[in-house]
Amino acid sequence: MHGANTARKAVAELIGGARAGRGGALLVRAEPGLGAGTLLDHAAARFERTGEGGTVLRARGVAAETAVPYSGLHALLRPVADRAAPDDPRTAALARALALGAAPADDGPVLAGLAALLHDLAAEGPLLLCVDDAHHLDAPSRRALGFAARRLGPPLPVAMLVAARCDGAEDPLLAGLPVLTLEPLDAAVAGALLDDLLPADADPAVREALLHSGGGNPGLLTDLAASLTPAQLTGAEPLPHPLPATGPRLRAAAAELAGLPERTRTLLLLAAAAYELGGAADCSVLARAAALAGLGPHGADPAASRGVLRREGDRLRFANPLLRRAAYWGEPPERRRTAHRLLARTLEGTRTGEDRSDGGAEAGAPHRLLALRHRAAAALPQEGPDPELADALAATASDTTASDEHTHAELADALWRSAELAGDGPGGAQDTGVRAARLTAAAEHAWSAGRPYRALALLDRARALPVHDTVRGRTELVRGVLELRNGVVTDAHELLSYAARLLGPYDPHTARRALLHATEAAWAIGDIAGFRADLARIAGLRTPAEDPLLDDYCAGLDAVLSGDIARGGPMLLRVLEHAAGERQPWRLIRAGIVALVVGDVAAAHDLNTRALAAARACGPAAVVPQALEHLAYSELRAGRHSRARAHAEAGLRRARRTGQRNCAAHHHAVLAMAAAVRGDAEACAGHARAAGEDAGPHGLGVAATLAQWALARCDMGYGRPHEAAARLEPLVGTGPGELPGTGAGRGHFALQALAAPCLVEAAAQAGDPRTARAALAQFARWTAVTADPMAPVQLTRCRALLAGPEEAPELFAKALEEHARIDSDFEYGRTQLLHGKALRRGRRPGAARGVLRDALLAFERCDARGWADQARAELRATGEAAGQGAPRVLGRLTPQQLRIARCVAEGATNREVALRLSVSPRTVDHHLRNVFAALGIRSRVELTRVLAAAGDGRHDG
Repeated sequence: MHGANTARKAVAELIGGARAGRGGALLVRAEPGLGAGTLLDHAAARFERTGEGGTVLRARGVAAETAVPYSGLHALLRPVADRAAPDDPRTAALARALALGAAPADDGPVLAGLAALLHDLAAEGPLLLCVDDAHHLDAPSRRALGFAARRLGPPLPVAMLVAARCDGAEDPLLAGLPVLTLEPLDAAVAGALLDDLLPADADPAVREALLHSGGGNPGLLTDLAASLTPAQLTGAEPLPHPLPATGPRLRAAAAELAGLPERTRTLLLLAAAAYELGGAADCSVLARAAALAGLGPHGADPAASRGVLRREGDRLRFANPLLRRAAYWGEPPERRRTAHRLLARTLEGTRTGEDRSDGGAEAGAPHRLLALRHRAAAALPQEGPDPELADALAATASDTTASDEHTHAELADALWRSAELAGDGPGGAQDTGVRAARLTAAAEHAWSAGRPYRALALLDRARALPVHDTVRGRTELVRGVLELRNGVVTDAHELLSYAARLLGPYDPHTARRALLHATEAAWAIGDIAGFRADLARIAGLRTPAEDPLLDDYCAGLDAVLSGDIARGGPMLLRVLEHAAGERQPWRLIRAGIVALVVGDVAAAHDLNTRALAAARACGPAAVVPQALEHLAYSELRAGRHSRARAHAEAGLRRARRTGQRNCAAHHHAVLAMAAAVRGDAEACAGHARAAGEDAGPHGLGVAATLAQWALARCDMGYGRPHEAAARLEPLVGTGPGELPGTGAGRGHFALQALAAPCLVEAAAQAGDPRTARAALAQFARWTAVTADPMAPVQLTRCRALLAGPEEAPELFAKALEEHARIDSDFEYGRTQLLHGKALRRGRRPGAARGVLRDALLAFERCDARGWADQARAELRATGEAAGQGAPRVLGRLTPQQLRIARCVAEGATNREVALRLSVSPRTVDHHLRNVFAALGIRSRVELTRVLAAAGDGRHDG
């Protein structure tokens, strides 16, 4: 069961409780296909697997038996029906009910009889009852099951699971039961399910189409995947449109609708057609369309009485997506076109002799695009192009602003239909250029709607048309942006550069846009020369309108990246001045990048906050996850890790929805760093791994470097400086780099200097002063040219760490004075921790305690758990209890012995423990022998087991 962790946990607790004599019940509500039956299968298997003995009784409701009183109980209790003895006063009424004779006038004795029977069965061992499709059970059976379920509890070892369809209405006969609602799968989990269902060589476009059509319903996804041929799955043959409405679940939905009157099915078709294009079925629109079709006002009543359709406010909703799909795609093409024609007339408010009494008015602007799309859906393929309708679609789409994925999807559909209806026409190349332009615009909107592979398919069609360089350049621009957001950034750079060459002679403004995206690609790779070359090309493209922000942006960054900071710095500061009144999201984001380059972290945070607000308010929607990405980065720089995590989590969700894998990788890297600070090693490793899956193959230097830095910081939080230094030295390097503060490492040039203080600390604690001093020199060069207020503090702290015992206290005191001007609990805590360690090593435990207490409080304020554990361990080593004392079995050890035991249990050698704790190997050996004697063990393996059994999961350093 994909994505059902919560459900499995609830079932496990129910079954575990029953086997422990704490019976209970659970009502599982789910749409068809969401896995309620699979969950019941899992429950039965778990019940049989988790203990000896016990009985499982199962039944499934069948619509054909709904009118047969007690048929549901008969199916459930058939294996134990003989235990309901007719001559036993307690169960006699139940026995008569199970004989399926005439229904008793009073069902009270039946209810009491069922309770007695369950009590008797439970006396012989645990009991599990599983009832699927309870909505199809007869009413007396549902009443009896609800009565019994509400009375389950200690000391009865009985568990009951009842699954019913989630159709919006609560069954009063089952009221009062704890409810577990199964939700559709999110995109990531649905994708994992498809990975299991599809062959390894499945076409990504097929995967995307299935995800889009499946709506997170695992049953529907399974049916859709099974309906495709091997050639269709691999992309060798085109996908059918629509995807085949076959499979057991869809056939069951179609059969459920087949029994409805024809007028009701027609109204359902209208509602489904409205959903197909508009995502909703407005009651007033449907009422007028139904009147146009000659349907009465009560046509939907049979569907409502069967739970197929329900009214929610001013909308009609299907009980589940399977019914909606069957209501639309199960009808012949001509009936579908007729439904769209009726909806179009209704939305347009057309007054003909047939509908003068329908009360329709002239359609407002919000309905015009939808009306035109219904017109296009009603067009007959054999009638050929319709240039007038095509032009109307394109014009209305160009006047519509999209700020969410749904509107982008509507515009993509409108522009695609416009291109299809345009035809080749008599204009030759001019007409093909119009079609290509519309397909390109449709692709942009499809990508913003989270359909990147649909966008690529539209672009492929546009690229196949013979067009002018201006049209071709815009198509290549969109193709390059898609590759930049979802593919290999080196390929994106080539595509964007090619687009700029095509556009330059005709449309320098759009050519500049292509080159700005190319600079993004070069920056992501870490290609300084390529970045500067793109800036030079932008400067060479003259446009009628002046753009001082962009001019200073290009000239300033070019100067800084050439090493001329004195010339470039003032230009970049002017960019921040120009951005004061800026409202365009991307221009604010670029200004935020400049703010981080010059080290004005507060300005970067402000600019990226404004960019996010602008993207959310005015769009485009595809910029929102990128604005969140840059905001999260600025919050990391400011030391606000909790806020960075919140924004990165939101950005990751949006990036997945809009098909931006590269942006998702950046958000994973931010989340890895936030988890490292929090001390969550598992989450840090998971996010770093997720970032690396795309960062490496796609060339995302920033995300790859940040993910590795996060792992190193996590190592430091858990007291593993050797591992941290081994990760950081290849990234940061120890030789001079191209720019001040950069080294010869493999990490991205924008992050090398920022990671250098971590390398200094790791190398110093690992006993490698040469590497530490080389990294310190590199960071000192960066501090000399940046305005980042944190840099001087970190530099002073690093110098204190490498200074002798006479100089270190003064340097630490200076660093702490500088901290007073900066709001960063994490960095303050790190400085205090290192200072406290130095004081303890200098045999000044009394002075160390106050410093370490401050460090502990700072780490607790920012939820840096691993670092807080280090502070506690240092406090214990000074002789002070720091809260969260050792488990009772470890209470026999001194604080220093406990620290050594933990390090050894992690696998550290005596020499490594000595380096970590700043003692001699001989001291470690002495303490370790005493640990073995105190715990009554003889080996390191036994020590690891003792600590694990005691629940000791902390790692100190």
